[in-house]
Amino acid sequence: MTPEEEEEFIRRRKGRNVALGLALAGMVVLFYLITIVRIGD
Repeated sequence: MTPEEEEEFIRRRKGRNVALGLALAGMVVLFYLITIVRIGD
């Protein structure tokens, strides 16, 4: 694997990790809000 290919691979993996992290954070916020709303009833 050439250094350019390796750099591209690392960049893609980093982008996917960021996307997964944002999706996970979004779900945590969603569950938190649902819990707050249900406790408020």
